[in-house]
Amino acid sequence: MLTKISRASRSPLLTLLPFLVSFGVAAGLNARPPAQDAPKPPTEQEKTKAVAPSAADGDYVGSETCITCHQDQDHRFKNTPMGRVMAHPRTPEEARGCEACHAPGRAHVEAGGGKETIPMRFGKESKNSVAEQNAVCETCHTRGTHLFWKGSPHESRGMACVDCHQVKQVVNVALSSEGRYNSPLSDVRGLKKSQPELCLQCHQMRRAQLQRSSHMPYREGKVTCTSCHNPHGTPNPKQLIQSTTNENCLSCHTERRGPFLWEHPPVMENCANCHEPHGTSNPQLLKTRMPRVCDSCHVATRHPTQAQPLGSIKNFNRGCTNCHSAIHGSNHPSGDKFLR
Repeated sequence: MLTKISRASRSPLLTLLPFLVSFGVAAGLNARPPAQDAPKPPTEQEKTKAVAPSAADGDYVGSETCITCHQDQDHRFKNTPMGRVMAHPRTPEEARGCEACHAPGRAHVEAGGGKETIPMRFGKESKNSVAEQNAVCETCHTRGTHLFWKGSPHESRGMACVDCHQVKQVVNVALSSEGRYNSPLSDVRGLKKSQPELCLQCHQMRRAQLQRSSHMPYREGKVTCTSCHNPHGTPNPKQLIQSTTNENCLSCHTERRGPFLWEHPPVMENCANCHEPHGTSNPQLLKTRMPRVCDSCHVATRHPTQAQPLGSIKNFNRGCTNCHSAIHGSNHPSGDKFLR
């Protein structure tokens, strides 16, 4: 009798068992995990460890090994813009420190030092080619103003990055060795000399032009070579930072931009049709003196452009702009002759 009752009482439980299991699983899925503290941001040490080269890179010895001998270079390098970047590496390559540029140093260490055992050196004494040296710099410097370095005039002539730049020390003096103000740009860009002295070492013709009476105000510290040019290359001739010569000039000379009701075609075409931007012996940076600069186009004899009688007055050596004062363009309704 007891056995029959036990079996009968188990029967409803067996019937409900699948439903109880399903309910328990659903409850478990909907249950929230216990509250946890928000994860803490990684420390600088953890960031460096995360991007550090692995032990598999057996030829890399680490910057600490380099510093045991090169303490002076390390001290100077840490105070440079590049040194401050390398102190907080963002990539495995930057985490290699000295060896990011100088290549793995195990052979150099095992040989007991010596310049000839450094796998990658920079400068004229290096056994590495200019292309190899530049390729190291290009692993990082390929964007922004460096975008058009490949095929640029300087790259095509075999110039190395280290011909102009240095990375192991900062030029941080009030005056350059030439006695001129040393722009802070020399610190940021690691230039070996202040502008424009660095550029004028090669561009000797421009040095002579800048000494003329009418010159670009570089001696006054108002402009530098990179105010107009990008030495790393641009898509346009003369490595101008703007798309055209006129855009370059009009970025400063905004009063000449226009648009004008009456436009002077040579002016709209190219400012360099009349002006020599680096310097001349003529007023207003003109290529030739008035009125000869105008006579190069306006050759008609009906206009008194040469010394000749005019009643009792001699019309001699007068400037065209004495009358045609709005030579760059005019918005006056009757300004077709650029008289006003």
